[in-house]
Amino acid sequence: MRDKVHDYLNAAWLDAAKADDFIGVQTYGRNRFDAKGVMHPPEGVELTQTGEEFYPQGLGATIRYAHAATGNPVYVTENGIATPDDTRRVAYIDGAMTAMRSCLADGIPLKGYLHWSFLDNFEWIFGYRPTFGLVAVDRQSMKRTPKPSATYLGAIARRNGAAA
Repeated sequence: MRDKVHDYLNAAWLDAAKADDFIGVQTYGRNRFDAKGVMHPPEGVELTQTGEEFYPQGLGATIRYAHAATGNPVYVTENGIATPDDTRRVAYIDGAMTAMRSCLADGIPLKGYLHWSFLDNFEWIFGYRPTFGLVAVDRQSMKRTPKPSATYLGAIARRNGAAA
């Protein structure tokens, strides 16, 4: 079932991308499948504000899948977590960085990473409720306040992705 869904959603895009210079990927969580289709997240696992499983290591699987399917260098164009608890955002960033370092160690040409999102933004089907941003936005005053995760990710960037 999983492979049928992957083919239905991704095959045409991945096939077309083979002729491109790179492929961009977006990952926030994971979907698991059984013979009936998409399974609910396991009982008791941490969920994000959008109902996805907290699963930062899924980014590594997405990078590997896209590179294997296209042969192209990979850019992570969106990756993040909707949570009001910024300590969980930092943990998610750590997990995503670990997954990316593993891909790089295996020779996958991972060329860049963009965290989603800079600001707590409007999510089309959820409105302003989920908070993805590295910077909080007060919707009344429009004041922007960097979260500790912004400082944390900035430090990683200054080290060029190296672990602390």
